[in-house]
Amino acid sequence: MSLLDGRRSPWTQRYRPAPGAQISLVCLPHAGGSAPFFKGVAEALNPDTDVLAVQYPGRLERRNEPLITSLTELAERVVDELLPWTDRPLALFGRSLGSVLGFEVARRLTDKGRPPIALFASGRRAPWIQRPDFSHQLDGQGLLRAVAELGGTDPHFLDDEDLIRLALPAIRADYRAVETYRYEPGPPLGCPVTVLTGRDDPKVSADDADAWRVHTAPAFDVITLPGGHFYLVDQHTAVTGVLADRLADLAGPLRRSSAAAE
Repeated sequence: MSLLDGRRSPWTQRYRPAPGAQISLVCLPHAGGSAPFFKGVAEALNPDTDVLAVQYPGRLERRNEPLITSLTELAERVVDELLPWTDRPLALFGRSLGSVLGFEVARRLTDKGRPPIALFASGRRAPWIQRPDFSHQLDGQGLLRAVAELGGTDPHFLDDEDLIRLALPAIRADYRAVETYRYEPGPPLGCPVTVLTGRDDPKVSADDADAWRVHTAPAFDVITLPGGHFYLVDQHTAVTGVLADRLADLAGPLRRSSAAAE
């Protein structure tokens, strides 16, 4: 049995396992988000890609675990969990907070001799651009209003006091992690970076998206789609199409190399 077959952890959810796939895609949620956000991605990419959705502590089935309020600490914990999966090439797909987290995870995997084969960064400006969003110290209603203004939140959520009580600590912890993150200069990644962004995202300008190019030495491109910060909700087919095409390009050489070794 390979590590892929035997791996079990509360950190990773596999909604549509694809044990025969050449590549695993690790999905990293946005602030306040959770692993089920990527169920549709797993369904769309199966069986060519094995999708691992990361579940941060302090939400859903992990709601009784301590929250992590440092993005660098979260990156270190995620890397520890991903190392047993690196007997298969890994690509990283981050959403907003998850994009910067994916960048830091990519750095650490590279340092450990297990570099990812691609980074997909969605809905976030380049890590070196340090610009405040909104404070994690806002009161509960203020924080919820700020999150709701980004879109992607079911309006009924704000009327459900029980849901708010459960979700607010994780949202606050995640925004504290984003707010206190400080980029440390270093060499560019050795993998291609694809940035996906919404044309009307109030948090990510075209220049912010293009600024990711300094973080990679190989190929770089920006895919701009209609919509705001949560463009992915309405543009799901287009996003998964981009992922599928890029991952297929990466999988081709892997298949040829595997066939030649047999």
